Amino acid sequence: MDLSGVLSNGDLAYVACVQSAEWQSAGPTLSSQCVRQAEKENGMIVNQQDEISNRKLEKLDYDSTFRETFKGLVTLPKPLSISDLAKPPTHGSRLKVAYQGVPGAYSELAATKAYPDCEAVPCDQFEEAFQAVELWLSDRAVLPIENSLGGSIHRNYDLLLRHRLHIVGEVQIGVHHCLLGLPGVKKEQLKRVISHPQALAQCEHTLSKLGVAREAVDDTAGAAQYITDNNLHDTGAIASARAAELYGLDILADGIQDDSGNVTRFLMLAREPIIPRTDRPFKTSIVFALEMEQPGALFKALSAFALRDINLTKIESRPQRNRPLRVVDDFNHGVAKYFAYMFYIDFEASMAERRAQNALGQLQEFAGFLRMLGSYPMDMTPIDPASRSAS
Repeated sequence: MDLSGVLSNGDLAYVACVQSAEWQSAGPTLSSQCVRQAEKENGMIVNQQDEISNRKLEKLDYDSTFRETFKGLVTLPKPLSISDLAKPPTHGSRLKVAYQGVPGAYSELAATKAYPDCEAVPCDQFEEAFQAVELWLSDRAVLPIENSLGGSIHRNYDLLLRHRLHIVGEVQIGVHHCLLGLPGVKKEQLKRVISHPQALAQCEHTLSKLGVAREAVDDTAGAAQYITDNNLHDTGAIASARAAELYGLDILADGIQDDSGNVTRFLMLAREPIIPRTDRPFKTSIVFALEMEQPGALFKALSAFALRDINLTKIESRPQRNRPLRVVDDFNHGVAKYFAYMFYIDFEASMAERRAQNALGQLQEFAGFLRMLGSYPMDMTPIDPASRSAS
C-alpha cells in the first residue's frame, strides 16, 4: 500500500528514519533523532502544504484504519537501552544449535552443555555448521577450537576468518574415551579400531597394547554408528558412552585415554555479536596481520596488551591464504621467501573496558589487517572428567 499520498513528508521522514535505523548499535538516541527530523520536516510542510494534502490528512486524521496501518509501519525492534546492558546474555532455550558429527559425538555434548534444552542439529562437516547458521537453518553453532592434548583445530581457525559469524561464548568439556564393540565381542578379538584422528592419538598406549590397526574417520560417534550399520565383529570404535547407548554397542574398556586431563574447548557462534559487559570475566578474540614485518614487529604489536596488564591466553598463527609467501631482499645475495601469517589472539578483557579499546587502538598502528571475532563471557564452570553417563 502506497501511503505517500496520505502522509506528510514529515511523517514519511519519521517512518523512513525508524525503518533504516540500526537499532542494535545506535542506542536509545536514535528515536529522538528521528522525532527531531520529523518535526523539522513537518514544520516546513505546514508552511508549504497544498490543498490536496490537507484534504487527505483531514479525512484520515482520526480514521482507525490509517492509525492501524501507521502503527504497523513503525513496529520495529526496541532500541537498546542501559537496562538492556544489565541483562545477562540469553542462551539456550529452544534454540537450534549446529554441531559437527552425529548424535553421540562430543560436540553434541558441548552443544547441550552450552545451550540446555536446545535442538542439536548434526552436520557432516565443520563448514556446514557455519553455513547452517549463516543461512538461518540454525540459531547457533558449537564447534571445537582446541584440545589440551591434540592442540588447535586449525580448520576451524581458517573457517572463522572465511565466514562472518561472531563468537558469543565458550564451553569446555572433559573427554572420556571408551573402547566400543558389538555385543558379545571381546577386545582381544579386535583387529582394528576406528575413530577420529585425535581420539586415536589420545589413546595411543591402549591401542599399542592391543596391537590393532588404526583407521581414521570423521568423528567418534560416526565410528560407532559405522560398526553397528555394517555389523563389524572384528572392529572397535573409540567414542563416548552415550554413543554406545545410541548405537547398541558394548563398552569393552572404559576411560582409555592416555591422560585423564583431556579437555576440549568449544566456541559458540552466532550471526550477531553480544554486548560486551564488565560485570563478569570476559574474553576477546581477534585476528590480525602485520603491516610490515621487521625485527621486533610482533613484539611491539603484542606489547599493546602487556602495557595494560591484559593477559593473553592464546596465540595461533596461520599462513595467509591470499598472500602465502612474503618476498624480501636478502642483502643482495638473492631473494628470500617467508610465510606471511595471520595471528589469532585470545585475551582476558572485555571490549567494554577502556584498556581493551586502547590496546586495539595501539595494535592498529602495526596491523595492516585487524578483525574482531568476538567479545564473550569466559567459561568459569569447573571442568570435571566426563563420566560414563555424561559422555
